Amino acid sequence: MKSALMGSLKFQIPQLGFHKTLQEPHLPRSSVITCSLRGKPRPPLWRAKRLSTEAIQAIQSLKLARSSTPRLEEVFDSKLSRLLKTDLLDTLAVLQNQNELDLALKVFEFVRKEVWYKPDILLYHAMIQMLGRNKMVEMAEEFFGKLEKEGLKPDTRAFTEMIGAYLQVGMIDKAMETYERMKASGCDPDKLTFRILIRNLEGAGKEELVDRIKKECGDYMDYPKKFLEEVERKKNVKRLVVDFF
Repeated sequence: MKSALMGSLKFQIPQLGFHKTLQEPHLPRSSVITCSLRGKPRPPLWRAKRLSTEAIQAIQSLKLARSSTPRLEEVFDSKLSRLLKTDLLDTLAVLQNQNELDLALKVFEFVRKEVWYKPDILLYHAMIQMLGRNKMVEMAEEFFGKLEKEGLKPDTRAFTEMIGAYLQVGMIDKAMETYERMKASGCDPDKLTFRILIRNLEGAGKEELVDRIKKECGDYMDYPKKFLEEVERKKNVKRLVVDFF
């Protein structure tokens, strides 16, 4: 009886298909396009920064109301005035990152009027960078002056952003004057400073200045040779990409 039962089981198992191998469904591979400066896909800002619902709504409302001064004032009164400090600063950061120049300028001035506001050089870094990116050099200079009027001392990043702003519009003499002023003030140029100077001066054909800046890398960096090799490598990669397309 036992043998008959086991034989029946052995016979039935293949019929039930237990030996069939399950195959995973074929999933199409998606192409990843990298478009950020650091070579990685850029996530949506509200995911990267984990913005609050209130901050997201404020940003959307500002964009919708930008063409109407009365509506924009209403958004500031009804939405921005109710934001927590962190949410308001996040709102400003998103507008800066998205290059919403006019809105960012208005929100920045709104922030400065808040009772909790204290001069913060990090806010000025971002504003000067955005203004330089938009080639608004005179306004960038005004903001550089504002930070000093608020009792802040320009640091390496502030000087570097001003250098970048000048180079954006081909004001090489002003960029070099700011570079010298940086060093004289006791602020040491860093990798970003040298990278911006080398890249833009090479693009302008200022080989003598490029050679001078490269030599000065050794005065401020621990491994200048390695840094310059990396700068050259990235330049060659960029050239290959441009030639390819």
